[in-house]
Amino acid sequence: MRGMAQDALNREKKRREFLETGFRLFSEKNIETVSLPQIAEAAGYGTATLYRYFDKKPGFVVAVATWMWEQFYEEYKKRRPKAGFEGRTAAEIFEFYLDSFLVLYRDHRDLLRFNQFFNVYVQSEKMDAEMISPYQGMINVLETHFHNIYAKAQQDHTLRTDMPEIEMFSATLHLMLAAVTRYAVGLVYIPYSGFDAEKELELLKTMILNKYRTKK
Repeated sequence: MRGMAQDALNREKKRREFLETGFRLFSEKNIETVSLPQIAEAAGYGTATLYRYFDKKPGFVVAVATWMWEQFYEEYKKRRPKAGFEGRTAAEIFEFYLDSFLVLYRDHRDLLRFNQFFNVYVQSEKMDAEMISPYQGMINVLETHFHNIYAKAQQDHTLRTDMPEIEMFSATLHLMLAAVTRYAVGLVYIPYSGFDAEKELELLKTMILNKYRTKK
């Protein structure tokens, strides 16, 4: 039994090393330009070893995306107050949710770069819903979290609920994620005098918060 447990640990260790290496190379060089043999070599293993875990690049790319967003979500949960959101208003929880996008920009620009490349790769490979279902599962987790905020707002009325929940979720997710991604990859106008990216992102967060927060 001990030998089987050790084998399982070794397999998980190799899988994690492949995912970590894939993420590093994909976020640095672009997904399109990196092959599975290059990832295997950079991780210190033979290509055949990698193929025992991931036999096709699209599946590997989705596994990397899913794993990295899972890591960020675990970090998100650790940032929550020790008592959770007990006693917090819907508006306060919503602000915490919006702040998580600013944390992404400050601490995880490599993940934002990767996600930009990932979206392009999914389109270029014409990956269907079944292929990206593990990644979609992480989006569903966010949607569930947002649902809890919306449900609380229906009780304490600190956020508007006169618009459909899915519309509110989609707008806030896309606006914030698109903004932090553009800043992370440098797709922004840079004045001669320079600018403060975090200050501008904070402004966007405040605008969205004020859009949905009630007067109460």
